[in-house]
Amino acid sequence: MSEPSPGERLAAALRRSPIYVDPSLAAALPRAERRGLIAKFGKAPAPIFVILVPLVAGGTWSDAKELATVVHDRLGRDGVFITFDDSTDELAAREWGGEHQARDAAWAVALDRAMDDASLADKLSRIIDLIVSGTGTREYKRVSAEIRARISRRPETRDSPAPDEDGGLALPLGAAGAAGAAAAGVAGLLLWRRRRMASAARRDVEGEGVLMPRTVFETASRANEDQLREQASREVIHFGELLDETSTPTNERAGTLMARALDAYQAAGKTLDAARGIPDLAGVLVLVDQGRDALASAQAVAKGKPEIPPMPLCFFNPLHGDATTKLDWRPLGSRERLRVEACRTCARATRNKQTPDVLTDTREGRPVPYYEADPKKSIWAETGYGQLREDLIHRVLRGDLNNPR
Repeated sequence: MSEPSPGERLAAALRRSPIYVDPSLAAALPRAERRGLIAKFGKAPAPIFVILVPLVAGGTWSDAKELATVVHDRLGRDGVFITFDDSTDELAAREWGGEHQARDAAWAVALDRAMDDASLADKLSRIIDLIVSGTGTREYKRVSAEIRARISRRPETRDSPAPDEDGGLALPLGAAGAAGAAAAGVAGLLLWRRRRMASAARRDVEGEGVLMPRTVFETASRANEDQLREQASREVIHFGELLDETSTPTNERAGTLMARALDAYQAAGKTLDAARGIPDLAGVLVLVDQGRDALASAQAVAKGKPEIPPMPLCFFNPLHGDATTKLDWRPLGSRERLRVEACRTCARATRNKQTPDVLTDTREGRPVPYYEADPKKSIWAETGYGQLREDLIHRVLRGDLNNPR
């Protein structure tokens, strides 16, 4: 008999108890606190399962959505599944078989200042209370409004500290003193919450099928050129279908965003037709991703909602998917430092003075990181796939694809 898979082992554990805690995390949620939480589960309108395992790039589990989906499938029961939110110590909730505002409840707790110093048990208890009372969405909106009000009173500055690659805050140290550190902490928390809200806003529309599914990049990074070309072609076709189904907005800002989406679609199609290798095909996905971000924002604005914050793809290799971390990076042989955004794995490698898994192109017949290709011949090297310049779509449309200016 074959060994059970990790998902099957977790499902088996959840059949014995609705809370599973990895042994490495046992101290974070003692058994007495688990019993108290399980007693609360009986009041919930749906079964609740808590799966607390480390989410680590390259480990058994690296993605919260995948973890919840696999365990739900192996367990064969619908309900609310609570996990850590990717590599952070915040909590995320997903549910099958009903709508009990569980996701909003988890987001509300993650964003609530009052829960910053709460224990893991207290955070879980608060999420369950919101699910039981059916007030998860109301609380999420309340906390969001409070954060927006604070952000409007203190705009983000270039010196605001940014989250590090593990989701924490990279706060400046040294001569600023206690008052400066406190101010930096406030700015850092506001910036962190702003980005968490941006992430939440994107997740709100993922289910509507407008944003590019992140599963695209799970296969794109492993594809050969022919497979990537086929995938890029499918994404361009699907994006065109989305545009055909979208009515022309009357709102001026929504119209501007819609025009950008249409331009991105044209640029993606043009790039696909001329693509001569993987760097160009990666560019197709970048352009589709930018266009679908613009389309999502256009639809949101047309409904009177805020724009959906765009999220670039990894600077070092767009096929890695979303960039989650901003960092100052100095190319080899250059004195200039660039502000780029990268996926968590590439950011960690760079900060550890290691070479990230970069997308390669050719220069004088030899493979080099794409950004070291001749910028006079590569629009991707010239623009960093849109991260070093904001006019990537315009450049493609004016004919710079194989002749950057």
